[in-house]
Amino acid sequence: MGTIFNHAASLAVLAPVFGDTYNRAQAANSKEEFFKSKEAASAAAAWGTSIIGSAVQSYGVGALINATGTLSYKGAAYLGSLIFMASSAPGVISQVFTERRPMDTVAVGALARVFETVGLSLFLTWWGTRTNPFD
Repeated sequence: MGTIFNHAASLAVLAPVFGDTYNRAQAANSKEEFFKSKEAASAAAAWGTSIIGSAVQSYGVGALINATGTLSYKGAAYLGSLIFMASSAPGVISQVFTERRPMDTVAVGALARVFETVGLSLFLTWWGTRTNPFD
């Protein structure tokens, strides 16, 4: 379930890529022509890496929830916040101060990462994780 949640959050960010790919598929003369195009390969690669990354991240967050014994939503929010600060905050800071990207672009990316970390940990706490696979 965590993979589906996390993948949905990732697709929200990748939606413009898939929307553009869909429009090009409609404009293509044939299905064969579209499937041989660079756009189709790019969209397939983005989707594949997104689902694999979602699965790995969901497993890691679930393992951290189990390892820390997190049972409350407050604890899950703290854990997700720590994961966000460790994994995404340096990139956000770099985008703002070093790369000088537009704030709306940085904010959308940061919000997606908050859903992928804090939201995922809250969702997995709500759904429940197996604490001991040998029981």
